[in-house]
Amino acid sequence: MSKEAPVIGIDIGGANTKVASSDCRMAELHYIPLWKDTQLPLALKEMAKRIKPGRVGVVITGELADCFSDKEQGVRFIVEAVDTAFPHAMYLDHQGNFSNSRHIRDMRSLAAANWMASALLAGKDNDCIFADVGSTTTDLIPVKNGHPLAGVTDLQRLGRHELLYRGMLRTNIAALMDRIDLDGVQYRVASELFAQTGDVHLLLGHIRPEDYTCDTADGEGKTLKAAARRLARVVCADTTELEPDDIMNIAGQIYQHQRDELSKALQDLSKRHGIDRVVGAGLGELLVHEAAQDAGLQCTLLSKKYGPDISKVFPAYAAACLVREVDEP
Repeated sequence: MSKEAPVIGIDIGGANTKVASSDCRMAELHYIPLWKDTQLPLALKEMAKRIKPGRVGVVITGELADCFSDKEQGVRFIVEAVDTAFPHAMYLDHQGNFSNSRHIRDMRSLAAANWMASALLAGKDNDCIFADVGSTTTDLIPVKNGHPLAGVTDLQRLGRHELLYRGMLRTNIAALMDRIDLDGVQYRVASELFAQTGDVHLLLGHIRPEDYTCDTADGEGKTLKAAARRLARVVCADTTELEPDDIMNIAGQIYQHQRDELSKALQDLSKRHGIDRVVGAGLGELLVHEAAQDAGLQCTLLSKKYGPDISKVFPAYAAACLVREVDEP
């Protein structure tokens, strides 16, 4: 194995596959929705041919995609695709241990383990609540003395306020909001996939069009005009029935609700574990920072240390850094 070959981490989620090198020189995000006719096996082969890595650390979260009958089938599909492209890949489980596929006793131990890599690296030197807001979900991982204290499954973390199924792009507005207030009138939200949080954050200037990496609700463009049209439909209107200020008001209410939810979850974890510091990562760093401020907590953003590109793919970067320290199998 060449000493110059990069050490990389790969984070395979249901919607996005993220890749990063341990030297911070590479950070990639590929929209590969597993629930569709997935191109994951081909995409991984292309990466292997192009990058020619040395060591490869892998974390998996895509097993929950509903194209799989259960999580084990999902993990096995992903592991097989990775092994075909990267025969020497090492997989991180939810206890923080790496192994190759030949030595994995329980495939389910690999499910939803990307937060473990991030928390081990982010909480290495200081107690913190690691908060990663991505396109689809928000991970909130308390870390003390370098040890992550979160539940080991998605089910456990949902019940402990450590996993919020809220993200910067793919969250259906109808899943966030019950009503919208316009000029004192409470409008019930239409229970349809008319718009998603990507439209809100695009209109508010929190993301750029190129950050809107997933499909839109209507399959149309990622312009401000298109986002406004989709958001108006949340209250069964279109842009001829609402003023531009009304649509921005809707966007602001949705953002405030998302921020308040996150702030309350951070407050709960802070009190439960006696931690007053948050380390923020992901596309939604701004959301983390404002929510932490509302909760009265200190906040450090990983983009300040590693740059925004690495922050957006931090689980992959963390996997790369961690696998670099593991003895060869």
